[in-house]
Amino acid sequence: MMTRRLLQLLVGLAMYGVSLAMFIRAGLGLDPWDVFHQGVAGKAGLSIGTVVVIVSFLVLLLWIPLRQWPGVGTLCNAVLVGVFADAGLALIPEFSHLGGQIGMLAGAVVLNGIASACYIGARLGPGARDGLMTGLARRTGWSVRTSRTGIEVAVLGAGWLLGGSIGVGTVVYAVAIGPLVQLLLPRFMVPEETAPQPVTPDAAGTAAVSP
Repeated sequence: MMTRRLLQLLVGLAMYGVSLAMFIRAGLGLDPWDVFHQGVAGKAGLSIGTVVVIVSFLVLLLWIPLRQWPGVGTLCNAVLVGVFADAGLALIPEFSHLGGQIGMLAGAVVLNGIASACYIGARLGPGARDGLMTGLARRTGWSVRTSRTGIEVAVLGAGWLLGGSIGVGTVVYAVAIGPLVQLLLPRFMVPEETAPQPVTPDAAGTAAVSP
């Protein structure tokens, strides 16, 4: 079971990084966190994958006052999404016509939904940004929706001021990703292992007696 969980985690994170590269190549706008990543990357002169990794570990520092603890999936997420995002950008060409951009955007949303269901379903720890959202909700008593909205509005605004790309893709992602992950997650959720129940003498005796 652990082998499946680790494999599913790694495949999910690889797809997530590639989906980020696809969003960028589509050129129609990014999700809030990646608007921020792109804005920082442009100002700092770093690759967006490098910025994703740096921001991930900075966000993990915010887990400390929230008393949130990372899992192996959290640490893998912090490193691998950025690595695969840069690899995807090296391999995926830019599109200059609208049809190709729309197709790339649609593929990015679908792949991101599958990737999210994969790594969440592996149950090896949330990503740094998801953990910040749930930790903030737990410590403040706010709803997860309120926490997520507040965080994403803040990073979206900061990313826009830094020059990150906001567009129709930002809206499409916001509308589509929740329902898509909800639809796919049951298909990728690794079931929890349950210990076998001991057979009591009464149960064994009852099973041996025919009615």
